[in-house]
Amino acid sequence: MKKKKEPSVPVERRETIRREILSLLKANELSAKAISAEVGISEKEVYEHLEHIRKSIGKGERGFIIKPAVCRKCGFLFRKRDRLRKPGRCPVCRSETIEEPFFSISLAFSG
Repeated sequence: MKKKKEPSVPVERRETIRREILSLLKANELSAKAISAEVGISEKEVYEHLEHIRKSIGKGERGFIIKPAVCRKCGFLFRKRDRLRKPGRCPVCRSETIEEPFFSISLAFSG
């Protein structure tokens, strides 16, 4: 006899996930893994939210800052990368030991 599965109860939140991520990024420079641990969602979901935040922040008074991923073996800096996720392999030395990118939000200065 199969046991009935209890419906999952969503985590009670004071603010939306995106607003929570925004407030974290205003105060800190964090990786997707760290954001995932703080907010309590999967890394995959974090990247989806970061993509949306990046698009919406471009129109406002703040700046979305990405500290690019770096190869730990040869030091290659992934500057011209559009994707937010950590690269799988270094194009120079083919190493897979890549330090993940970090994200933050700062106020943009005008004039």
